[in-house]
Amino acid sequence: MHFTDTVYRNPYWPTFPLLQITQGCTHNRCKFCTMYKGVPFKLQPTEWIEEDLKELAEGVPDAKTIQLLSANPLCMTYDKLAPILEMIGKYLPKMEYIYAATRVTDIRNKTVEQLKSLKGMGLREISLGVESGDDWTLDRVVKGYHAEDIIEQCGKLTEAGVDFWMSFLNGVAGKEHSMDHAIHSAEVFSRCKPMLVGTGGLVLFPGTPLLEEAERGEFTPLSEKEMLIELKTFVEHLTCNCTFITHHTVSGKNLTGPNFLAMKENIVSTLDDEIKHGDMDRMAAIRRSKRTL
Repeated sequence: MHFTDTVYRNPYWPTFPLLQITQGCTHNRCKFCTMYKGVPFKLQPTEWIEEDLKELAEGVPDAKTIQLLSANPLCMTYDKLAPILEMIGKYLPKMEYIYAATRVTDIRNKTVEQLKSLKGMGLREISLGVESGDDWTLDRVVKGYHAEDIIEQCGKLTEAGVDFWMSFLNGVAGKEHSMDHAIHSAEVFSRCKPMLVGTGGLVLFPGTPLLEEAERGEFTPLSEKEMLIELKTFVEHLTCNCTFITHHTVSGKNLTGPNFLAMKENIVSTLDDEIKHGDMDRMAAIRRSKRTL
C-alpha cells in the first residue's frame, strides 16, 4: 500500500481498509494544526491507487467499507474523483460505504447532481472539520471560509442525501471571543442539521502559530473551567437532533450518545457538575500530555 505521509483515520468509522488518494492538505494554514506541516499537497498517482486496490482485492475481497485519505481527498473535482470511486467498485464489488474527512471548501466545486452521483458510487458519509461557525474565529485561525459558506455547502450535501459530520473545536477562539464562538457555532450547526456533532478541546501543540501567538501574548487560552463553560454554552444553544460525541475531551464524564435532544438536559447538568466540582489540575495535565490532534 502507498501511504506517503501522516495518516489520520476517523476512529469512529470502520478503520480498515484505508485508501490514500491525495497527499497532504490543500489548505495547510489552520493556526492550531501541524498534522501536515511540511507535506506538499499532491494527488496520488492513479497507478498507485489501482495497485493498492488490486492489493486490497486480494486481501479483503469482501470489504464493504473504506476510508479515503489524506487530509481532504474530496478536494478533487468530480471528473477526477468519480473514476476513483468507480475503480473502488470494480476491485471491491461488495463495497457499500465510502467515508472521507474533508474541508467545507471541497464541496464548492461539485454540483448537487454530482454529489448525488458520488453517493450512488458509494460515498455515504463525510466528516467536515468545521471547528467554528463564528466568522471572527474562522478568520482568526485562518480556516479559509465563513459561516455562510458552511451553511451553503452543507445544504448541498443535505439535498444530495450525503450524510455529514461537523466538528466544534472547544477553546479555539481563546478568551477574546469564547461566547460568540460557542453561540454562533451552535446556531450554524443547528441550521445545517448534521447527522453527528463532535466536540474536541484545543491543545496548543509545539510548532503551531497559535502557540507562538499565545507565547507573545496575542492569544489568551481558556482555562479548563472556561473550556467547560464554553462547551456548556455550545450545548445549550445547539438545537438539532444528532449523535453527539465529545472526542478528545478531558472531562471524566461520558457525554457521548445518539439522540442529542433527549440527552441535552443531562449533558448540561453533567457539565455544570464538572464546572463546579471537576479536577481542573487533572484535566490540564491530560491536555498537556496530548501530542497530536
